[in-house]
Amino acid sequence: MRWKKGRRSKNIEDRRGESGGGGFGGLGNLLAIAPFLLRSKKGWLILAAIAAFYLFFGNGNLFQSGTQQAQVPDSASRQPAQPDDIVADFVSVVLADTEDTWTQLFATAGSQYTPPKLVLYDDMIRSACGLNSAAVGPFYCPGDGKVYLDLGFLNELKRLGAPGDFAFAYVIAHEVGHHVQNLLGTSQKVQQARMQSDKVTANRLSVMLELQADCFAGVWAFYAHRDRQLLEPGDIEEGINAAAAVGDDRLQRKSGRAVSPDSFTHGSAEQRAYWFRRGFESGDVTQCNTFAALSGQ
Repeated sequence: MRWKKGRRSKNIEDRRGESGGGGFGGLGNLLAIAPFLLRSKKGWLILAAIAAFYLFFGNGNLFQSGTQQAQVPDSASRQPAQPDDIVADFVSVVLADTEDTWTQLFATAGSQYTPPKLVLYDDMIRSACGLNSAAVGPFYCPGDGKVYLDLGFLNELKRLGAPGDFAFAYVIAHEVGHHVQNLLGTSQKVQQARMQSDKVTANRLSVMLELQADCFAGVWAFYAHRDRQLLEPGDIEEGINAAAAVGDDRLQRKSGRAVSPDSFTHGSAEQRAYWFRRGFESGDVTQCNTFAALSGQ
């Protein structure tokens, strides 16, 4: 990608290095691990020992939710990624470009786009969607309108056979696609429908939502290429490869499980690659109606 001359986003929250992903010292950490420790007698003893340590040797931090341990700044005072942090800098450019694309598309439709914040974190993070580990991969939380990203996922993409800067850009654009769905009210409708459905139907609705986000990522790539010439030869192939690499069928095979389409929540490799390509080739949001396209299948 030709990204280095691109605009940097101001909507980055760099929360890497915070204790427990943002203020989980003291009581917060204890409460986070308590459910696991309480499952056994030995766990009870460990929990009691930790509590005693905090109480008698931690200067009272047990009851202060980590305010003295971490001294976590509020979001207004957090600093954007530093220019010499090349991966975070890349993320900032990609996020800025999605802002430019969706601002234009919303304006054309007579609406206003509110960009998401993108939170960089390490290991663990608390959001409006709860406590999450980096093991879950990048995610979007509708409750606070933020994208959460551990930069270590770049290594996971390589492990899955999807290297390259545009592969990572596709992941970011996909999560921003979920933000677009949230703004359009699609996420809320799907969540309501899933709550009223059996498990297989709920999974199918989740797949439709994810595939639409893939298509939206493709739409972003169309404008990034046409209007700002960010893409280089081979980039789209990287994006298609990345979309396929995180298909449910491939992930199930890699984990040694039998492929079970009824358990899919994100779509097959073929589906994910198809919908990303469809968004890129059309540049048309109306071509991303996965709900109409897949409802009869």
